[in-house]
Amino acid sequence: MESWTESESLRKHMLAVESATAAYARELGGDETAWRVAAILHDFDYEKYPTPDEHGHPYVGVRYLREAGYPEEILDAIMGHADYTSTPRKTPLAKALYACDELTGLITAATLVRPDKDVRNLEVKSLKKKFKDKAFARGVNREDVVRGADELGVELWAHVAFVLAAMQGDAEKLGLDGSTAA
Repeated sequence: MESWTESESLRKHMLAVESATAAYARELGGDETAWRVAAILHDFDYEKYPTPDEHGHPYVGVRYLREAGYPEEILDAIMGHADYTSTPRKTPLAKALYACDELTGLITAATLVRPDKDVRNLEVKSLKKKFKDKAFARGVNREDVVRGADELGVELWAHVAFVLAAMQGDAEKLGLDGSTAA
């Protein structure tokens, strides 16, 4: 991931998705290592190949990982996180990866606008307000967040609370521990 991704913010995004996806692996009885790998690698090719077609993300990365011998369950989950690939999300891993991807972006953005920049002090109540404000974190597709929770079979705000708690547990690793506050 690091050799393909220069952007610190994209690396932190993949780590945030890893935190949330790993928490779901523990919750749902998944292979935590495999789920972490899928999350860490789901966007690793995005900087180099940003186009949403067969010559871009995630197609290029998945071809590379397939040649390297990664398991199909991981590759299918990575393909499935991008709706435009039309890859069905059949496994709990694929559903969890998709459900966590956009939501971690909203949580990160909500943390970074806080004066203390500490995710551990963020509450679901605040995220509800940010979620409803379409001008906030415009890049976060709210429909994907709702669809992800639905596909995973989890009530939306319970899902938000679960992902928030996972990110709070890894605040330092994610750079969301307040250490960047002014």
